[in-house]
Amino acid sequence: MQNFNAIELQQYLTQARPLLLDVREPWEFNTCHIEGSQLIPMRDIPSKIKTLDPQQEIVVICHHGIRSRQVAYFLEHNGFTQVINLAGGVAAWARDVDPQMPVY
Repeated sequence: MQNFNAIELQQYLTQARPLLLDVREPWEFNTCHIEGSQLIPMRDIPSKIKTLDPQQEIVVICHHGIRSRQVAYFLEHNGFTQVINLAGGVAAWARDVDPQMPVY
């Protein structure tokens, strides 16, 4: 698993199109999210894992980077080889990339 901070992810997204997998709760996602991200709450990942492509590059996102790290480890344990964790989560994205993003 790789870890990107918010600035690294912003720069990376100018050249790549990974799946942005947001694993927060729906109310969190509705409050703020990175444009283009897909919501699958952490609790639903085990039952939805077959809907994800293990060969696709996936950036896992949460509020501060803790849940996303756990999901990234889970994905790797289940055969996913291109997993990136957004260290600092959407809180870091709002602070470092998009100060207009609502925070909670």
